[in-house]
Amino acid sequence: MSAFLFAPENIIFVSALLLMALIGGVQALGLAGDVDMDLDSDADLLGWLGFGRLPLLALLALFLTVFAVIGLLGQQAAHDLFGAMVSPWIAVPAAGLAALPATGLAARLIAPLLPRDYSTAVSLDHLVGSRARIVTGRAAPGSPARAQVQDHHGQTHYVMVEPDNPGAALEEGETILLVRREDHLFRAISHGDHYLPHL
Repeated sequence: MSAFLFAPENIIFVSALLLMALIGGVQALGLAGDVDMDLDSDADLLGWLGFGRLPLLALLALFLTVFAVIGLLGQQAAHDLFGAMVSPWIAVPAAGLAALPATGLAARLIAPLLPRDYSTAVSLDHLVGSRARIVTGRAAPGSPARAQVQDHHGQTHYVMVEPDNPGAALEEGETILLVRREDHLFRAISHGDHYLPHL
């Protein structure tokens, strides 16, 4: 078996398997981070090849595996039928071409089985219209205070607020409504406790 695997005709296919194992090891150790490509999976060619269905490194590892398996099976079949393996100059391009659609098909089959990453990150603009509570300081024009607000995912954010109305002040512990955002600063109004219950 080792003589077959390490025959000159199969070195590229075995190297592909080793590279796939290396990618898997790097991913398992978390050294590569989340490498992905923001590609439109509806694009005819890219979608057909599996882009957008799996992270880029997973798709590369899948291609290398399919390429190596097709190449080795093809060489084994040639050896059994003709008594000799095919030259790498023919076997490698043939296996590569065959691996492209096979990888796309495998990606479509595997993608639904893999866990998806869901993000609860929200843009700060989505906090406009939310209730908040002043937790540190007294907010006055030109003198912001720190407020606590929860987004629709239940995540807590701390933002700096100033009154939206000139001459108004927002006291520590007061419940407020964020009405607009200016860069890193939110403008807020107070409706009083009978309008906005404490958070």
